[in-house]
Amino acid sequence: MIWLTEYERQFTRLRMNQSGGHASPHKLCMLLAVLDLFEGNAITRNRIHFDESLREYFRRHFNHYRGPKDRENPHLPFFHLRSEDFWHHRIRDRQEASYQRMTTTWGPGQIEKHIAYAYLDEPLYELLLHQITRDRLREVLIVEGTRLNGILGQELEVGDNTWGWIECELAVHSYLEMLDYELQGETYRKTDFRNRLLEQLPKRSKGSVEYKHQNISAILIDLGYPYIAGYKPAFNYQRILREVVEVHLAHRHGLLVQQAEASLGEAIVPRPTAQWGRVQESPPAPYDTRSDKTDTKREFIPKKYNFSEREASNRQLGLAGEKFVLEFERFRMKMAGREDLVSEIEWTSQEQGDGAGYDIRSFRPESEEELFIEVKTTNGGKYQPFLISENEVEFSKARAEDFALYRVFEFRKMPRLFVLEGNLGAQVNLSPQLYKAWW
Repeated sequence: MIWLTEYERQFTRLRMNQSGGHASPHKLCMLLAVLDLFEGNAITRNRIHFDESLREYFRRHFNHYRGPKDRENPHLPFFHLRSEDFWHHRIRDRQEASYQRMTTTWGPGQIEKHIAYAYLDEPLYELLLHQITRDRLREVLIVEGTRLNGILGQELEVGDNTWGWIECELAVHSYLEMLDYELQGETYRKTDFRNRLLEQLPKRSKGSVEYKHQNISAILIDLGYPYIAGYKPAFNYQRILREVVEVHLAHRHGLLVQQAEASLGEAIVPRPTAQWGRVQESPPAPYDTRSDKTDTKREFIPKKYNFSEREASNRQLGLAGEKFVLEFERFRMKMAGREDLVSEIEWTSQEQGDGAGYDIRSFRPESEEELFIEVKTTNGGKYQPFLISENEVEFSKARAEDFALYRVFEFRKMPRLFVLEGNLGAQVNLSPQLYKAWW
């Protein structure tokens, strides 16, 4: 669903009280008052309180739009907006039964008694946090769905080079549909999705759409989600695109997490391969570019997910990946003509237990020097971040000359790996995930 256009539609179809051919402006004025509170950063959580600030903003708009017979009763729209799909009430404790019997409200006292606050659909709340979409929805309210010339800017509509909000929504919606198939292990054709998207975006090229999908991959990685392995992440993405992704994740977070968790719970069967020579790839190129992301002071919405942490806790997947690397190392020794070393390769994590700082002890076939291998496995793509312990990082520093991390990826589909040798601190960006606090 394209959320901006959906709420535009709902805002132009408010169920207003009709009397004598005149539509009451109360709901319209209440929503404009809410937008004013967002504008002044008075709303930083998805809670709208029936307080003096809200009533004052309502009063200003009501004095502008009121008819000769309209009365200033802000408690009425605050209550009756519940008939709209996007407006909800948090009922006070022990007032649920009384609230359910209410068909209207006779004054502010009833609001205070029964309703703690109102709250919005999560996608609408996310939209109102952004100036671009807030201005658009304000315009829709003011002109009742009719666009004002010169107000709707390029950032909302289809643009020339810079993608607009609605364009980004179309791309994100298409991408997340594909990700649904990906996480469920179902077959789909990226080409079909791309062609349908191009029909909706006639001013965009195939290459432009592909690159936008790569941007979405990067944003999902930044937010801790799995991504579509076929879209290599491109991290120099638009600020607007990230905002659009966050709006959609606010709605789809639960479903994505459920699907990701289901994929982690699948039985993983270590599989031999007849093409060991094609398993290893070059590691990802380092990246430093990040977009102009800015954090806003607002309520944390649980739209972030730590897919890497969940995979790291999947013992079955970890063991399967280690066994895969063990077989690869045996193949590597045989190909180097060192079959005498095959039986010397040790699965350390199984034979000695965790905590050594590595999982497998192998060799450099040309010199017979030991090679200590740490294995990290994912069902996701090559660029999926991974978790690594402080002990493992310190071991890579202390034994930089004979340490290697083997990253196994796309294990469920067609497992492959790349190798990072030496001090991990010089190979990847490391960010702390857990701190120890003490006195």
